[in-house]
Amino acid sequence: MDLKNKVVWITGASSGIGEALCIKYSNLGAKVVLSSRKKEELTKVEAKCNGETLVLTLDLIKQDEFPSKVNEVLKKFGKIDILINNGGISQRGTAAKTNAEIDRRIMEVNYFGNIFLTKAVLPLFHEQGFGSFIIISSLSGKFGFFLRSAYAASKFALVGFYESLRLEEEKNNIHVHLVFPGFIRTNISKNAISENGKATLEMDNNQNKGLSAEQCADQLIKGILKNKRDIYIGGKEMMSLKIKRYFPNLFYKIIKKQSAK
Repeated sequence: MDLKNKVVWITGASSGIGEALCIKYSNLGAKVVLSSRKKEELTKVEAKCNGETLVLTLDLIKQDEFPSKVNEVLKKFGKIDILINNGGISQRGTAAKTNAEIDRRIMEVNYFGNIFLTKAVLPLFHEQGFGSFIIISSLSGKFGFFLRSAYAASKFALVGFYESLRLEEEKNNIHVHLVFPGFIRTNISKNAISENGKATLEMDNNQNKGLSAEQCADQLIKGILKNKRDIYIGGKEMMSLKIKRYFPNLFYKIIKKQSAK
């Protein structure tokens, strides 16, 4: 895939993996649309990019605004080649103590915000006759873990939706790539919602030892350029997927002894 002049729209672009993807895609010649709720932070990321860019504030809860946001991108660039659904929030709280409002909020952002933005872009892809969706799931989209019940549920739900969409749209030259990062050194754990609904402001030990956001972005783009349907990114924690598949009882014995943070 030649990325020269491709229009790449990235949500969750104000920090972490999203920021790294904006910089790397722009360095490869793409025109980048940077989206999140934080305009000031997006402007700082934009300053690190090369080539044409568009800062477009986007709140994943305000789904009625999505069609107008698509039109803003089209007004600037005339097309969208790739939508990277990276925006979302994490969780650090037990299922027993997390109230339904927080469960709903996480699902509203991570699942409904994600798929409704895709549905807002999908008619354009049909009209163009091409397009790619890149979806950032998580290792938590493959198995549940302590303190992440709602987060894992939202990431599992994305996998089901996008595996179905992939089967339906491949004939229309529309591609779906699912990305499963493991421990990536970003602020996702600091920004995670606790049982009281506030950010934890704490960096997980596992997160702190993970790959950098830049390494994650490199591996993601390499996977996309190879047209991989599913892309797994991380360190030794990724071995858990094979253990779970082939030795489920051993997996459970190992996973229940792991630190929750």
